[in-house]
Amino acid sequence: MKETVLSKQHWFLIFTLTLLTFVLGTSEFVIVGILTEISSSLHITNAKAGTLVSAFAITFAIATPIVMSATSHFPKRKWVLCLIGSFIVLNALCVISTSYVMLMALRMLTAIVTGVLISLAMTIASEAIPVTKRGVAISFVFGGFTLANVIGVPIGTVIAEWYNWHATFLLTTLLGVVAFLASFMNLPSKLSQYRSSMRDQFSLLTHPRILMAFFIPSLGFGATYAVFTYLVPILNKMGAPGSSISLILFAYGFISIFSNILAGKIASHNAIGRLRFVFLIQAFVLFALYFTTDHFIVGLMNIGLMSLMAILLTTSTQLYLIDLAGVYQPKATGLAASLMPVASNVGIAMGSALGGLVYHQGPLMNVTLVGGVVAICASLLTFLSYRLDQKQVTTA
Repeated sequence: MKETVLSKQHWFLIFTLTLLTFVLGTSEFVIVGILTEISSSLHITNAKAGTLVSAFAITFAIATPIVMSATSHFPKRKWVLCLIGSFIVLNALCVISTSYVMLMALRMLTAIVTGVLISLAMTIASEAIPVTKRGVAISFVFGGFTLANVIGVPIGTVIAEWYNWHATFLLTTLLGVVAFLASFMNLPSKLSQYRSSMRDQFSLLTHPRILMAFFIPSLGFGATYAVFTYLVPILNKMGAPGSSISLILFAYGFISIFSNILAGKIASHNAIGRLRFVFLIQAFVLFALYFTTDHFIVGLMNIGLMSLMAILLTTSTQLYLIDLAGVYQPKATGLAASLMPVASNVGIAMGSALGGLVYHQGPLMNVTLVGGVVAICASLLTFLSYRLDQKQVTTA
């Protein structure tokens, strides 16, 4: 059987969508690196500035499925270009923002645009790329977020330190312009669109199989973030010099690039079947961290493995949700594409909260045990989904 080869047009489209997620990721995550500058400039506390992060995440999670459902019949190419244009305008307004209220409103609107654009990028990558190469395409698109954390956020943070936080938003505005031009040149015009009511769209969310698939990435991300949220205190406990922590965090992000590559490999064949064991390995790595932090080098190696395992689930669960929607509600594939980003935000919030609860109730390293238990729960849910899939195939 001849292997499918991606054309130049396919690769241009993949790189365009990856550039788009890089720009969106930089805009979303860079706020963490410039919170101190914002709080100082706007004369607010760091805690109040931190609400810019939580408000973005909450707006993203709530608004994305709603907007995706309401706009499912929009022509995808024109809608994407319109949204990128809105992204550029919103970031440009952040450049001249002079108040907390104005910045909060702009960030919440940006969250809506970001959520919908990410979902559309995933949908287009899944639809416009040959089926056998969808895993590769989606892993590249997710890779844009990794590059945003490894490259975009540090650059944005340095710009804020050299100039001010307004200059950082000028950077994201200019990146938005680059993404618009690339999208204008490379997005195909013949993409699917479905006319269906929001009631039909949201009926997808009532299906037990969709809900089960939604909580697989939620638990997977929750397992990682129960530990990652407190990685700096863990590194301090390990005896890491203060000057080396930023370098270790950079290395953590760099390793996750390879996690994206492996995610595409896992998604290429029997993805959910493979994920059952990925989560078990993730659980083992997190449990092992409990015992390895007394040995600095071994502990660092363990943290590197934690980074490698962190996002192996992304491509597989993204495609799984879209494929399940194709079976149970074909007109809601756009909504299904939005569920993975929402699930990741739910998992991050859940994992961070769970880790915080455990951290404040007992020894710090207990967060690794809790992370391992959550990973086992993700594995059990994946085992159940896989078994139901196999049963359905046998019945058919």
